[in-house]
Amino acid sequence: MLKNISVLGSTGSIGRQTLDVVEAFPDRFKVCVLVANRSWQLLAQQARKFKPQVVAVGDEKYYPQLKEALQDLDIQILAGREGVLEASSYPQADIVLSALVGVAGLFPTVAALQAGKTIALANKETLVVGGEIVTKLAQEKGLPLLPVDSEHSAIFQCLQGQPQKSLKRILLTASGGPFRQTPKEKLANMRASDALQHPTWSMGAKITIDSSTLMNKGFEVLEAMHLFQVSMGEIEVWVHPQSIVHSMVEFVDGSVLAQLGLPDMRTPIQYALGWPERLPHSWETLTLDRCTNLTFEKPRWDDFPCLGYAFEAGKIGGSMPCVVNAANEIAVANFLQDRITFADIPATIRHCMDVHKVIVNPTLQDLEAVDIETRASAESFLNCKL
Repeated sequence: MLKNISVLGSTGSIGRQTLDVVEAFPDRFKVCVLVANRSWQLLAQQARKFKPQVVAVGDEKYYPQLKEALQDLDIQILAGREGVLEASSYPQADIVLSALVGVAGLFPTVAALQAGKTIALANKETLVVGGEIVTKLAQEKGLPLLPVDSEHSAIFQCLQGQPQKSLKRILLTASGGPFRQTPKEKLANMRASDALQHPTWSMGAKITIDSSTLMNKGFEVLEAMHLFQVSMGEIEVWVHPQSIVHSMVEFVDGSVLAQLGLPDMRTPIQYALGWPERLPHSWETLTLDRCTNLTFEKPRWDDFPCLGYAFEAGKIGGSMPCVVNAANEIAVANFLQDRITFADIPATIRHCMDVHKVIVNPTLQDLEAVDIETRASAESFLNCKL
């Protein structure tokens, strides 16, 4: 059965790999919507190749260029926030892959759920910021949230057919990032060029920096809490530098199930798009000779405080995870511009957490206001340091 796929964030790393999967299964998947934020030229190339019914660019200033580039094709072209929301709820879509970067992915994901669409979720911030709202909406609509992150896909696969009460804890694995073995005294002055050298995964710049601070893993902890309806105390993080075991689940009888595979995002993407089926693929697969030296170690909590901040935010709940996300986005953006040091990232997050007054049960509008307020607070904090 042919599935119509909407790809939100089609020009990013996950979006491009999603289109690789779609291209590998022309009899199973068809692209109906493509959405990008700014990369209008690549978006236009993708539109010419996949012939969707709708394309949307988030930044309105690129609408004229995109419209001109696609003027000979019968494609509806949208722009701006409202255009992205309209594209996200396109009626003919069967599944919406949400891979927009940052908190920008929250409202389009909500719009897709409100339109009754199954979500393949690659945007961490959707659940980090609005987890309770999004999961409640999905439950009310009777719609699955299919995880695309390799770790959450692994947990999802391990839990198939298992009753919720049989789950004891989730063992979330982390690569450790490029600074896993970097001495503490050298961490503070690391620059973006150092942090972008990830040892195992090929990802976009923002998520690669998050991996280097372990904030990416912190966000995944918050995601797992919402996706699998567990408490923060039921999640453990283990550093696994080989990135072969994507995560594990321990059950009440002491059994531990793990999902293994090569570090290739196309595998969890394909699983989410094809679910509940498993489809064959043509790229490299895991062989046992790659499993002869699998190691696990505890995170360096004191040296990478962002991970602890995520756990703290999850325990506090309410609007605090939104604060952590917004502060992190501002800090990472500044770090990528070489305006601040590695140590300034957790310092910014800590400052914003300390000054925030928590909203216990925030609405989407509350979260949007907190996001704006926290970004301003983070910028002000960093400007005082510069």
